[in-house]
Amino acid sequence: MGPAGDETPNPETVPGKRGRLVTLVWCLQGNGVTRTAWLNRSSILYAGEDKWSVDPRVSLTVLNEEEFTIKIENVDTPDEGQYICAVQTLSRPRTTSVHIIVQVPPKITNLSKDIAVNEGSNVTLMCIANGKPEPTVTWKLLSSPGLAFEDEYLEIPSISRQRAGTYECTAVNEVSADVQTVELTVNYPPSVTEGRDVGVTLGQHGVLQCEADAVPAADFEWYRDDRRLFNDLDGIEIEDRGKVSMLTFFNVSEVDYGNYTCVAINKLGSVNTSMVLYEVIEPTSSTLLQGPGAVQDGNSGTMGTQASTCLLIIISLQLLLKF
Repeated sequence: MGPAGDETPNPETVPGKRGRLVTLVWCLQGNGVTRTAWLNRSSILYAGEDKWSVDPRVSLTVLNEEEFTIKIENVDTPDEGQYICAVQTLSRPRTTSVHIIVQVPPKITNLSKDIAVNEGSNVTLMCIANGKPEPTVTWKLLSSPGLAFEDEYLEIPSISRQRAGTYECTAVNEVSADVQTVELTVNYPPSVTEGRDVGVTLGQHGVLQCEADAVPAADFEWYRDDRRLFNDLDGIEIEDRGKVSMLTFFNVSEVDYGNYTCVAINKLGSVNTSMVLYEVIEPTSSTLLQGPGAVQDGNSGTMGTQASTCLLIIISLQLLLKF
């Protein structure tokens, strides 16, 4: 018995997800059927109730006058193709065809590795994926989720530091999605915040601060004129905390006042900023009384005015008595 006689001109298409169950039910029996078989290409799977296939995943589900149904468990890509139900009747044979398409979840098979580049470089990120139906590949920068690019290759010309971060590649089809990430680091030379002068009283605690933005993170050096300063030298301490370096004076003396320079350095360059540690004079009690902002006691002022008035009256009386 073969697939001769009447045949369905346009075979049904059955999508089956890989690893799932597919049921073939397009084989109606009807009256006068003498023989029935399911075939896969040229191999017989079932002839009536007799199983010819050695595949344990294939089994008979229903066999009666109206329906001849088999199922295939855990389908995979080799199961894809045409299946034929052949029916022999008293008059003539007929066949019904069905085409199984195995749907495969997307899988990213080739992805760019984490990368570090210098600012201004041209960058290409790659994300190759397979699956069935063919997946759509999309790139996006996680720090800017509204910025997405649909392509396996993401071209970034003359990259800036703002485009650094984690890039997410998503491959998606009707079955599911696969997501992976690439870390893109953009190196750039240091830039520093302008140094701020600091006033400190003799003997007090003082701190000069230097802040730098750089990738890789900057190393700091401190100078007094042309002399480099080192930690724990002459009562000072240098402490770096990420982007900030602090030069601390624990007991400021006359010799500490002056101009200081902070230099921020990484492999792409260096930059510096200068600042002044200057003296602040503490006001004394006499300075407060004599200065333009001195505050006098109100009662003392009144008593002085009254004494002057009495003195003028006495002098006036003495002059009148002479005449």
